[in-house]
Amino acid sequence: MTGQETNRPVFKTEDPSNGQPGRSYEGHSRDEAVAIARQAHAAFPSWRRQTFAERGRLMRNAAAVLRERKEEFAGLMTAEMGKVRTEGLAEIEKCAFNCDFFAEKAEQFLTREPIDMGGPKAFVTFNPLGTVLAIMPWNFPFWQVFRFAAPALMAGNTAVLKHASNVPGSALAIEDVFRQAGFPDNVFRTVLVPGNSVDALIEDKCIAAVTLTGSVPAGQSVASVAGRNLKKTVLELGGSDAYLILEDADIARAAQISAAARMVNAGQSCIAGKRFIAVSSVKPAFEKAFAEVMRSLQMGDPREASTKLGPLQSVKARDGIHEQVKESIAKGARLLCGGEIPGKPGAWYPPTVLTDVREGQPAHDDEIFGPVAAIIEARDEADAIRIANDSQFGLGSGVITADVQRGERIAAEHLEAGISFVNENVRSDSRMPFGGVKHSGYGRECSEFGIREFVNVKSVLVHG
Repeated sequence: MTGQETNRPVFKTEDPSNGQPGRSYEGHSRDEAVAIARQAHAAFPSWRRQTFAERGRLMRNAAAVLRERKEEFAGLMTAEMGKVRTEGLAEIEKCAFNCDFFAEKAEQFLTREPIDMGGPKAFVTFNPLGTVLAIMPWNFPFWQVFRFAAPALMAGNTAVLKHASNVPGSALAIEDVFRQAGFPDNVFRTVLVPGNSVDALIEDKCIAAVTLTGSVPAGQSVASVAGRNLKKTVLELGGSDAYLILEDADIARAAQISAAARMVNAGQSCIAGKRFIAVSSVKPAFEKAFAEVMRSLQMGDPREASTKLGPLQSVKARDGIHEQVKESIAKGARLLCGGEIPGKPGAWYPPTVLTDVREGQPAHDDEIFGPVAAIIEARDEADAIRIANDSQFGLGSGVITADVQRGERIAAEHLEAGISFVNENVRSDSRMPFGGVKHSGYGRECSEFGIREFVNVKSVLVHG
């Protein structure tokens, strides 16, 4: 082992609301991380033999632990990445629901399926793959992890978590949830390592598959290493979700839906609405109504129950967003509200709306990962669909219209995305498959489609 491999990194957190240093955590060396992954691999044979009933009992215990400690965990998210308290509490409840859901449904989703072969007995069975490595982002520190962990563990896999470097406390807390819930040792483990240690984990034979939620470059890197090693991957990457505001839309309702879509988690969400494509006849009215709703969202202390908008995850991220806004304006976008950095410590940025957004501007071409909305004009329905689909991304999308059948047709048949909602803002749900197309990634999480990503779909024929 080289000295570099045995050095332990230190992960330092910072409170995004005021820029003050938070807790520091000693991480694992690369070799220690690989050893932990091998321990998870060693735990796999006995875990896969557990019954669904036993796995479900433990998973329900995990849900109970989450609910018991929700105030603690919400506070941890606020301290590490600035999530407002109410959204943090809701995130923990969503994780608990997910645990309960897969505890109840896993056996049904993975029940053997008979096949009529005209004589011999034949069926499809779903067996776990082994140890799944999860590389997770900071923006939903608990939900992103439980979204993969509950189905993966219920299917009989073991898991290793490599979380984002700015949420080490959340990463360790999640491991503690499974420990407190009574899961056997090493069924779920956390490793605190920097990104440059990921390749060694993927390449080790103890890892059977990899799931990543993150940026397009991160996904390309992980997919490349996993591909060279012929390991299954599921990738949920960036998004530039488009919402179509058609000429028959209720404009006041459209403004509320659009604001809710854009501002979830202070705009720091892959499935946040980012491009709002308004048909020409309603664009002026939508601009006015949307800007009014966005202006009404006041920034405040993320620890207060009344706060709806907290800080972004870091000053560096905030400054990058501001540069995207300034460049878009320089290239012809018009600022309706926001767009100015407040004169106080912390990673603060106001709700911002840009209109007259066109190709060649960052607000049009790139993902802005913060509270910045882009209004784009379309001639008609066909043009709006064209603009929505003219993107490297394809995660979520929405249609706002008074004609529900029209909206359903567009959502189901014409929008190039993994998720399309009509007259409501897009969100993930344990009961529906979640994932994207194009540069938004591949594979699905949640529902029966998600739990089947990390199993061996095996054909069996038995001839007497």
